Amino acid sequence: MDEPAVTDSALQVAQQRGSKTLRDIQAAIGDELNEFRRYFREEIRSRSGLLDKVLQYILRQKGKQIRPTLVLLSAKACGGITEKSYRAAALVELLHTATLVHDDVVDESETRRAAFSINALWGNKVAVLLGDFLLSRGLLLALRYHDYEILRILSEAVRRMSEGELMQVDKARRLDIDEESYLRIISDKTASLLSACTACGARSAEADADAVRHMQEIGEQLGLAFQIRDDLLDYSSGGIGKPVGRDLQKKQLTLPLIHALGAAENSRRRQIMRIVRKGKKSREDRRRVVSFVQELGGIAYAEKRMEAYAEQARSLLLELEPTPARGALETLAGYIVTRRK
Repeated sequence: MDEPAVTDSALQVAQQRGSKTLRDIQAAIGDELNEFRRYFREEIRSRSGLLDKVLQYILRQKGKQIRPTLVLLSAKACGGITEKSYRAAALVELLHTATLVHDDVVDESETRRAAFSINALWGNKVAVLLGDFLLSRGLLLALRYHDYEILRILSEAVRRMSEGELMQVDKARRLDIDEESYLRIISDKTASLLSACTACGARSAEADADAVRHMQEIGEQLGLAFQIRDDLLDYSSGGIGKPVGRDLQKKQLTLPLIHALGAAENSRRRQIMRIVRKGKKSREDRRRVVSFVQELGGIAYAEKRMEAYAEQARSLLLELEPTPARGALETLAGYIVTRRK
C-alpha cells in the first residue's frame, strides 16, 4: 500500500477534532441511533430462557457502537437515513458482536469491555452457539427484506476478516511478518468491516455505485488508522482494557515493533526476538520491548502512518457535499487517532 502524505495542518485538525468525545459525534444522529438500538434489541430476542439471559447481558455491555455510527453517518452524508439504513446498522452490529464472542473463545479471554466475557460466565459451548445465533439472525434480517447488496458487502467483509485473522495466526507462528504483510492483515481483519459500514450506509441511502465505492475507500482508510491506534495502545498504560504488551504475549508483531526491528542492529534485533519467541513474557521482558520500540522510533513511525491514513479519509470526505453528517465523519477521523481506549 502506498503511504499517503500527512501535513502539519492535517494533524492539527485531527487533534482538534479528536478532542471531542464519541458521544459528541453521535449527537449528530442521536434519534437515529436510538432507532437503531430498537432494531437491534428486536433482532436478538429469543424464546430460549438461557439464550435470552445471555443476550440481555450483551445489551448491557453495548460498547461504543462505532460501526453502527459509521453506517448511519454515511447514509446521512449520501442522501439520507432510510429503514434500510437501520437494518444495515443492526446487521453490522450482529456480525461484529458475533465475531467478538468467538474471538474471546479463541483467545481464552475472560473479560470484554471491563466486564466478564460470555465464555467466562457461561462457558465456551454457550459462547460459540451464541455467536452462531447472532450470525444467523443477521442473515435472516437481510433476507427478510431482500437486502441482498447489503448482505453481499458484509459477506465479503467476513471473508476478508477470516483471511486476515488466519494470516495473522500463521505469521505469529513463523514470526516472519514485515510491514507489507502487517498492512494486509489489518486491512483484512479490521478495515474490511469499517469499509463495509461506510459502503452499506451509502448503499442504504440509494447512492450510486461510484459513491458507494468512494465511501468504502473512506472506511478502509479509517479502519487502517483505527487498528494502528489499537496497536499503539498496546504500548501505553492507558490502553483499551487489555494489559500492556498483550499483542507481544501472543507473539503478534505490530507496526511499532516491526519498524523498530527493521531499524535495529543485528545483535539487538536477535535479543528482542528471543523475548518475542518466549512462551511467557515477564514484566521485565515487556518493559524491555517497549523501551526498544520507543528508542528505535517505532511509536513515532506508527503514529505517522496512522495520522496519514486518517488524513486520507478526511481528504476523501471533503469531496462530499458539506453537511453536518460529513462534519461528524471528519470529527470521527480525529477521534480515531486520538482516542485512549
